Amino acid sequence: MDMQGAQLVLTAVSCGTVSVLLAVGMIRMWDRRRQGQGSVTRPAAPMDGQVQPVVFLFRQNRLIDATSPARAFLEHVALPDDDWLRLMQWIGPRFDNAAERLSQLAQLGRVEMLGRQGQGSAALRLLAEDLGDGLWRVTVTDPEAQHCGTVVDSMSLQAMEEELHLLRGALDQTPMLVWRLDADEQVTWANAAYLRRAEARSEGALGWPLPKLLDTPRPVPGAGHGNRRAALEDKGIVSWYDCHSHRIGDHLMMFALPADAAVRAERSLREFVQTLTKTFADLPIGLAIFDQSRKLQLFNPALIDLTHLPTGFLTARPTLFDFLDQLREQRMVPEPKDYRSWRQHMANLENAAATGHHLETWSLPDGQTYRVTGRPHPDGAVAFLFENITSEMSLTRQFRADLLLGSHVLDALDDGIAVFAPDGKLVLGNQIYHDLWDHPATTLSDALAACSLTGKTGPGFAALRDALMQTTGHTPTSGAMAGPQGQLLGWTVNYLSGGRKMLRLRVGSGQPIALGQGDPSSVLAHAIGVD
Repeated sequence: MDMQGAQLVLTAVSCGTVSVLLAVGMIRMWDRRRQGQGSVTRPAAPMDGQVQPVVFLFRQNRLIDATSPARAFLEHVALPDDDWLRLMQWIGPRFDNAAERLSQLAQLGRVEMLGRQGQGSAALRLLAEDLGDGLWRVTVTDPEAQHCGTVVDSMSLQAMEEELHLLRGALDQTPMLVWRLDADEQVTWANAAYLRRAEARSEGALGWPLPKLLDTPRPVPGAGHGNRRAALEDKGIVSWYDCHSHRIGDHLMMFALPADAAVRAERSLREFVQTLTKTFADLPIGLAIFDQSRKLQLFNPALIDLTHLPTGFLTARPTLFDFLDQLREQRMVPEPKDYRSWRQHMANLENAAATGHHLETWSLPDGQTYRVTGRPHPDGAVAFLFENITSEMSLTRQFRADLLLGSHVLDALDDGIAVFAPDGKLVLGNQIYHDLWDHPATTLSDALAACSLTGKTGPGFAALRDALMQTTGHTPTSGAMAGPQGQLLGWTVNYLSGGRKMLRLRVGSGQPIALGQGDPSSVLAHAIGVD
């Protein structure tokens, strides 16, 4: 290659190099100008590693300005209507004595605090400055991650935000009170139901720390949580809650479920049991209730009086068979022929009482008589009622003896006696009356029919029928007629109280007479001496 060609090559290379250098310089100048303009009009992108700080500007208790992260942060705090209290609700649990120290900001002009590091959260730094003219600036920063951002996958962030929204909505809509206590038993967080109840009890705006509505329940020994029932009074109205607690690290989560309905039901049940207890205490009938395992669960004082069992024995809740064995020792059961048959009888008694209504009468060796009633109860329980019926049995025996005596007296009379009820049913009749008829009548119509079947009816029978059928008689009516075998029968009808009628038949002596000659009534009356 000659000299001229070599010079042309060098010139071309030099021109290319200069062109590249000029292009690189122009690109760098354009980039610097673009970055300079962007720093004035908008903040750096998150990918540049720069984030906006969390800064609040307050005038008294009203928020007048804040950075975008600060506003987004404040929107998620639950307490409404007061910007400063909303901020304090978040600051209070994370900084010791935050409310007290910030209250001195007007005197100090500047307050700087380093927050506590809790479980799952980093230690934060808070700087509060008094800018004058009632303006306060509050800056919250994380010293470990200052001026740097965190790149989060958008799908993961969206899932976390949806879950957070769901959990926050669920806690705010639940009717139970939920709050969190720190190691000093101060309320560091509460759900919407708790805040509404606290606002209703507070005369003014809520401050920090939040008021504690219910005391901390004492934990159950050996358990990880405690529970008890607590009352909350508000303007004379008492509300009841079932309180439960669960410890998470240094904090204690509290849950208070409304229990007004349960308290009312328990109070009604308690009053009902007291009423039953008083009623059972005044009953003369002994009561013993055995549960499904046949242990004595309830008895009244009358049981002690009737069975003479020791009170200590009954309060020890013996089994049913121990109870019956003790009754046998006290000679308070019928004397058995042998112990084996007695045990079998008691087993039958228990089975019969458990499956349905069972009734027995015990005649005791001392002459007393007890009525023992067994009844099944829910859940397999069984109840026994012991009643002293000695007086009742004595009265019944006496009444039966009196009736038997009256019957014997009537049977000893020479006249037939029959008493009919207003409906014509035979109430009373002695043996002489029944012997007059082949088939003793049980009603007035049957008796009249039996008389008419004899075929010997006459004026005397017609008068008797009229006397028995009338309903307004008071004066006794007498007459005579022929009996079933043709014998002379004198009759008298007396009208008793309650519409009842008594018929008395007197049997005359002599041979049977034939009716149809003369006046049969007068003949019969003269023959048997009826006026």
